[in-house]
Amino acid sequence: MGTKPSYEVCPPSPDGIGKVYQGREIAQVMGHPGIGWLERSDREKEEAPSKAIALLELAPDAVLADIGAGSGYYSFRIARKLPRGKVVAVDIQPEMIDFLTKESVKLGIKNVQPHLSTLEDVKLPDGSLDAALMVDAYHEFDHPIEMLASLRRALRSKGRIYLLEYRAEDPHVPIKPHHKMTEAQARKEFEAAGFRFVVNKPDLPWQHLMIFERP
Repeated sequence: MGTKPSYEVCPPSPDGIGKVYQGREIAQVMGHPGIGWLERSDREKEEAPSKAIALLELAPDAVLADIGAGSGYYSFRIARKLPRGKVVAVDIQPEMIDFLTKESVKLGIKNVQPHLSTLEDVKLPDGSLDAALMVDAYHEFDHPIEMLASLRRALRSKGRIYLLEYRAEDPHVPIKPHHKMTEAQARKEFEAAGFRFVVNKPDLPWQHLMIFERP
């Protein structure tokens, strides 16, 4: 039986927190003051989020959790594609939850459910999700072991995780190194948490779109 994964420490990098998991220093969190960056007008041109959403394989009645939903950029766009389903917009920051709640009313979108989680637990019922989405957020989770374990419980059998992360293999992706991930690193971490790697769709300008499945 292999050794159970654990955390290590290192001197903090300028953009890291000094906590290491599977050889990767965890990145500092971009907090609610970063809403402007999330909602920037050139995001579509740079990252093609509409293309990423089109690549998600979701049934019309799917229940999807947007983990680290932030301003809801993805949540509200995906919700329109789930006429009989819903998006649980999960974040650890009450300020983001307040923003999501007000935005839901402003946009008239009723199938986005803002949900406050903790650093260690998504706080969702067991077997309640068909899928989960993490967009440029996982690398900032300072308790990835615990968060992935709680997410695994919340997913139904064969439930999928869609992981978008900026490609660390590509030096031309203009993002700080601690906020990028390689496919190999992501696979190491998610497979250690009991997920099965399905595919990495190479269709986006800056990001991996990696799909993992709960066996």
